[in-house]
Amino acid sequence: MATRVGFIGLGQQGRPMAINLCRDGFDVSVYDIRPDAVAELTAIGAIAARSPAEVGRNAEIVAVIVLDDAQVEAVVAGADGLLGTMAPGGAIVIHSTIRLRTLRRLAALAESKRVDLIDAAVGSNAAGATNRSMTLLVGGDARVIDRCRPMLASSAAQIAHMGPLGAGLAAKLAHQVILALNILGASEGMSLGAALGVVPETLEKAIRTCRAQSLIADHWTDFKPGSHGAIVFQKDLTIALEAAEELGLSMPGAVLIRELIPRLMS
Repeated sequence: MATRVGFIGLGQQGRPMAINLCRDGFDVSVYDIRPDAVAELTAIGAIAARSPAEVGRNAEIVAVIVLDDAQVEAVVAGADGLLGTMAPGGAIVIHSTIRLRTLRRLAALAESKRVDLIDAAVGSNAAGATNRSMTLLVGGDARVIDRCRPMLASSAAQIAHMGPLGAGLAAKLAHQVILALNILGASEGMSLGAALGVVPETLEKAIRTCRAQSLIADHWTDFKPGSHGAIVFQKDLTIALEAAEELGLSMPGAVLIRELIPRLMS
């Protein structure tokens, strides 16, 4: 089992995931552009790195969970990126939701350095990481996934191998479309109920036992995502819609909710 691991990106999901690794006894190197986020992890035993390259120099397996394609490319293949320092036989785990072409391009660059790369898209929220109940949607070589499994299992109760490289990311894009339509349905239905005089909490409780039940509807009265969540969600939907357009698939519902996100998630 690899005990020297790295973690890049200590945001809403990355932070609790990195904390779990420290508490599980891994030798963890961390990097984030925010010094306070790094300081919190070093206080519980992590090693502060000054760059992704320094993380790659110290770790056998590195998890990456940053915002978008540009950030992932910089972290993995930039001038001060992981591939400049990781030893052959190392592995990179991409948790970020990015475009499939970006993932495949980085995988090819990693292969040229004899470094493995898999995608492990996150199917849960930050609470899932804190509770160690996350679902990870994973794509890549089964042998590499097995090598990374102890690290992944630190936060995930379910590690779903969806298929070859990119299959985990593809499953995440499908998930985001389904989630989008749940948000739209819950928003409009709850708004109608409230306008007709039904107490929202009472309606929410009743729907839990009806056919309209969903995890979103179950907790709609607590559904108050911040602006960061809206930005990430809109980015994910944009990537999903780009993929659909390339395949000639029509997804009018996803198109509609992307336009409504600023209002629904305000």
